[in-house]
Formats: sequence, C-alpha cells, structure tokens
Amino acid sequence: MEKKENVIQGKTFDFAVQVVLLCRRLTEEKREFILSKQLLRSGTSIGANVEEAIAGISKADFSAKISIAYKEAQETSYWLRLLYATAYLDRATFETMHASYVEISKILFSILKSSGRIKP
Repeated sequence: MEKKENVIQGKTFDFAVQVVLLCRRLTEEKREFILSKQLLRSGTSIGANVEEAIAGISKADFSAKISIAYKEAQETSYWLRLLYATAYLDRATFETMHASYVEISKILFSILKSSGRIKP
C-alpha cells in the first residue's frame, strides 16, 4: 500500500532545503554567520517539528508539536525580514522565501485551528 503524501510535510522539507542552501550562500558569499545560523536553526526546525507531530503518540502530542512548528515559522519570518532589511538578502530571494513561509504558516495555523489548539 502506497503512503499518501502529506502536504505540510513535503512543503516544510522543501523549505528546509531552501533555508540550508540560502544559509550556505550567506556564509560563503556574504561572510554572514550569526543571523544565518539563527535562520538555519528556526527554518529547519519547522519541518523537524512537523515530522515529530506526525509521529506523535497522542492528539495532544501532535498539537503541541504543530504549535512549536508554527512558532518556529514566525521566528523564521523575523530572521528573513532582518536579513532583507540589512541587505544580506536581495528582494527576489526575500520574496521567494517569505512567500514559502506565508504558505506554510497558513497551513500550520489551519491545522492548529482544526485541532482545537486555537479557538476561533
């Protein structure tokens, strides 16, 4: 039996790959190490927490990990905005990465609402 693809799992993995490649570029080309390390940590943590949520042993465990993934996404947005405001990211890179963040954030928020973690 073939496993059905989990949309948020795929999107957060792809986003983590984008973050890793961006951080590599920031350290190699721009010689920026501090902010890029923060971005790397939060940007890859989103998908890691989604993976943990999927493997959760209870609804509460699932909900807690999705909540952490959502908060990590918000932090990632902060680092992207800061890197853009300080001219480490060009407009096209920022807009591409931020658009991915927005899409992921909306999905995670929707999951939190449907899990009852967030009251409408």
